[in-house]
Amino acid sequence: MTPLPAPLGGDELIAWRLDRQAYARTWDSGEGAYQVGGRWNSAGVRAVYCAIDPSTAILEVGVHKGFPLLDTTPHVLTQAKVVDLTSVRVVLPEDVPNPNWLYPGQPSAGQQGFGDGLLADHQFVVIPSVVSRRSWNLLFVAEKAAGAYVMGSQERFALDPRLHPPAVKQSL
Repeated sequence: MTPLPAPLGGDELIAWRLDRQAYARTWDSGEGAYQVGGRWNSAGVRAVYCAIDPSTAILEVGVHKGFPLLDTTPHVLTQAKVVDLTSVRVVLPEDVPNPNWLYPGQPSAGQQGFGDGLLADHQFVVIPSVVSRRSWNLLFVAEKAAGAYVMGSQERFALDPRLHPPAVKQSL
């Protein structure tokens, strides 16, 4: 797995998020998760989903939106830093009540409730990524975590065009 930063021995925790350029300013609003829910939150909870490495952030969006969208719609990669490391709860695979929650598929009400509880009890939650099994996601609710993180930078994202190749003509 990607080595965990500060909560498990490092000295800083950097989070990455990929959003459409139109939503760059509201990267930490949790609006999408609020409207429809997510893997680790039910609808009505403003969870912000990030990754602790930029590649996982790209894969997380790619699996949900597709690489053609990332190739054709402007996106921004945001870097943020957690400044209060004592506010981070690391959830290891063995801490998850149902191991099937760590595999791709539709989240259950129990899974979303588990995540809601973590987000209610902790400013930040680091949890294994389902998309990249050896990577980690960072979740938080901006209102609850206010003052414990800062945005570091935002940069225009460019997808490697090989991830959205042209269709190959079939010969007859």
